[in-house]
Amino acid sequence: MYLMYYLNEKGERIYTLNKSSPTSYPTLSAHPARFSPEDQYSRHRIIIKKRFGLLLTQQPEQIY
Repeated sequence: MYLMYYLNEKGERIYTLNKSSPTSYPTLSAHPARFSPEDQYSRHRIIIKKRFGLLLTQQPEQIY
């Protein structure tokens, strides 16, 4: 069994072990995606992020 979650009306995460939520909200996996150091497509993802300005180095500096 995998840990799943769904969002309630307030936008809070409700964790469950069931594949379906009791209120018919879609459930999502609470686990991160697998990571592989031998990722074949990382170069392409970086190129796409550069093209559309989504890299963290391209974002405006946050003011705290």
